[in-house]
Amino acid sequence: MEIRAAQSTDLETVRALLASADLTNTDVTAKLLTDFLVAAHADGTLLGCVGLERFDSDALLRSLAVSVGARGTGVGKALLQLAETTAASSGVSRRYLLTTTASDYFLNAGYRVAGRAAAPAELQASTQFSALCPATAVCLQKTLP
Repeated sequence: MEIRAAQSTDLETVRALLASADLTNTDVTAKLLTDFLVAAHADGTLLGCVGLERFDSDALLRSLAVSVGARGTGVGKALLQLAETTAASSGVSRRYLLTTTASDYFLNAGYRVAGRAAAPAELQASTQFSALCPATAVCLQKTLP
């Protein structure tokens, strides 16, 4: 497995992967795809993806999805770790995310529940916060040590 920056040729496959995981994909465009990492099998098949939208020293971790056949193999964990490392190396100190189904997964990865109102205004104004994720989505946050 190789984890790499998403390329424009990955757009439709990433959108299909997100749809298969019941995650929103309507705002995933070629421009936004530049903020994504993908995990690919040696034959080029995409196994998973994750996005990291930066807002100064904060970031919105989004769209962590793993194909059905690759679940439970460490793909999601590897994508999350590399996204966090990438965030840290680019000066991001706080990461936020919204989830309706994976709270336990992220709590086990060191995230803590944070009210949506606790997120910086710029994140709250993002499409994910303001339009795509339902009000019932749990907001989680992790600060780098």
